[in-house]
Amino acid sequence: MTDRPLRLFNSLNRAQEDFVPVHPGEARVYTCGPTVYNYAHIGNMRAYVFADVLGRTLSWKGYGLTHIINITDVGHLTDDADAGEDKLEKAAAGSQRSIWEIAAHYTDAFKADVRALNIRQPARWSVATDYIAEMIDFAKSIADKHCYQLESGLYFDVSTVADYGRLARAVTEDGEGRIDTVEGKRNAADFAIWRTTPAGETRQMEWDSPWGRGAPGWHLECSVMGEKLLGFPFDIHTGGIDHREIHHPNEIAQNQAFCGCGSLDEATHSGARIWMHNNFLVERSGKMSKSSGEFLRLPLLIEKGYHPLAYRMMCLQAHYRSELEFSWEGLEAALTRLKRMVMAVEQLSDAPAGAAHDHPKFAPVLAKFDEAISDDLNTPIALTALEDALAVKKVDPAIKRAVIERMDAVLGFGLFALTRRDLRLRPASAAITEEEIEAELAERREARAAKDFERSDAIRDRLAARGVEVMDGDPLGWEWTLGEQA
Repeated sequence: MTDRPLRLFNSLNRAQEDFVPVHPGEARVYTCGPTVYNYAHIGNMRAYVFADVLGRTLSWKGYGLTHIINITDVGHLTDDADAGEDKLEKAAAGSQRSIWEIAAHYTDAFKADVRALNIRQPARWSVATDYIAEMIDFAKSIADKHCYQLESGLYFDVSTVADYGRLARAVTEDGEGRIDTVEGKRNAADFAIWRTTPAGETRQMEWDSPWGRGAPGWHLECSVMGEKLLGFPFDIHTGGIDHREIHHPNEIAQNQAFCGCGSLDEATHSGARIWMHNNFLVERSGKMSKSSGEFLRLPLLIEKGYHPLAYRMMCLQAHYRSELEFSWEGLEAALTRLKRMVMAVEQLSDAPAGAAHDHPKFAPVLAKFDEAISDDLNTPIALTALEDALAVKKVDPAIKRAVIERMDAVLGFGLFALTRRDLRLRPASAAITEEEIEAELAERREARAAKDFERSDAIRDRLAARGVEVMDGDPLGWEWTLGEQA
């Protein structure tokens, strides 16, 4: 059921195309990782849920997967122009910790979010500062033909490569526009390869180079690590849609220079055969921004009683190239959908694992699933195919379990490892334990059995005052839900 060609939308060509690996039987994928100067908000994490489903789909299709995610711990400026401070240096200046401690702390926090969302570990986490020598060598190899030096550093001349900005489709007569400019740049779109530390200043992260002591430009690291770990050209490069406008066009220009490549009519000249971008997560209250104080992070969802896999469900309910609006009501609906799946899977928990999945009743749903996931990762339809499979009746439970496990391996919920108790999280603000709730509910059931409705109502009201909503007649059989204390 996996013989359909996998078709993916290539941002470089603005069209879907068949996935044809550069190396037969292999899939090599690079994902732009976080800049570890702060916690990741849930909008950031959508990019890694998308990349995870892509990797799982490639595995479903039978390819051997090598997936690299980088960690940016140096070089990323406070905006995408070539002016301003390094984000890590700025964070260190405002704290009592070293830049290395800050990077380690936020790297650990990001990896915790990755685990909570059941995102598979990449083949390697590539850390920018582990590749400084390779970055300098890369820059030296392209400097003579493609770069020029200013007092502030070494700059890439975008006029020296063909089709600069094609990925962004934002090229004008003056090149790609910038908010800030650097005096002396030949073209507005030229960007820093190496940023020299200004006279009289010292950075916590700086190295000697042929262009003076300083630090690499942000765009350089991905070119270097992609080439070193996957080889040019590799198969797929992913990232958020915000990278499509500046970061990835600059990365492509460096790749073209390094390879001596020409026109981007040949996609492999970009360094990767396919470029893929997920769209934004939109949140109307303004709390998505890291500058807003208590912005929306995965731990905040957990504190409010939502299992992180409810957010994964929310992401998969929309196509990765569609804008996704976040709301608490939408998250609650996604959690309810996940609960229904867990309830259905619980009925198969005693079925032996590892059975064959071939059965005529499942052929249509497996075909629907493969058709959806092969169509540029159409997860909304794939989810309905999974639900169709869960609804199949009068079939060997072991075969049904095998089918569900195969689909779940792509969608990544880990359904057979989840329980109702896992999904019923206690909000941090709740002043009651689950054991106390169950004891109160047991007393209430006794009161209802004795037709003592006055006592039953009193217990319900007592629970409501402590944030527990009793759900009589709940079709899910969940019995109660826990909100914030009244």
